[in-house]
Amino acid sequence: MSIPPPRPPLVLVVDDEAPLRRVLDRALTRAGFRVMAVSTAEGAYEFLCSDQADALLLDIHLPTMSGLALYLAIVHQWPRLQGRVAIMSGDADAEEVSAWLSRHNCAVLKKPFDLEQVVRWVTRALETRDREAGQA
Repeated sequence: MSIPPPRPPLVLVVDDEAPLRRVLDRALTRAGFRVMAVSTAEGAYEFLCSDQADALLLDIHLPTMSGLALYLAIVHQWPRLQGRVAIMSGDADAEEVSAWLSRHNCAVLKKPFDLEQVVRWVTRALETRDREAGQA
């Protein structure tokens, strides 16, 4: 009996802009990740209740809930994801966003970003997870 190969890590992309979701999906898939892309905070939470993501990319501006509030809900419900969630924002330098980020240990990917930057962040976040799992 052969053992199936391990499944690639899954990245959950949460952004209300369909073109950006598609671009991130293609780039991350090419880099060897599985991708689930949703357009709402509710969609992200629903997905996480039924499946596991290894890393998350959250847009800061979502239709019904900010990505910042979603981040807090996620790390409260699934603390293992701490350090594997990045906020994507073109407003990272805005005063209220900057103040929030100074209080929370959350990575920021400033828009516009290049896709290699996103892939590097996901790869590093998952390497950190793997190192921590090896020490446990």
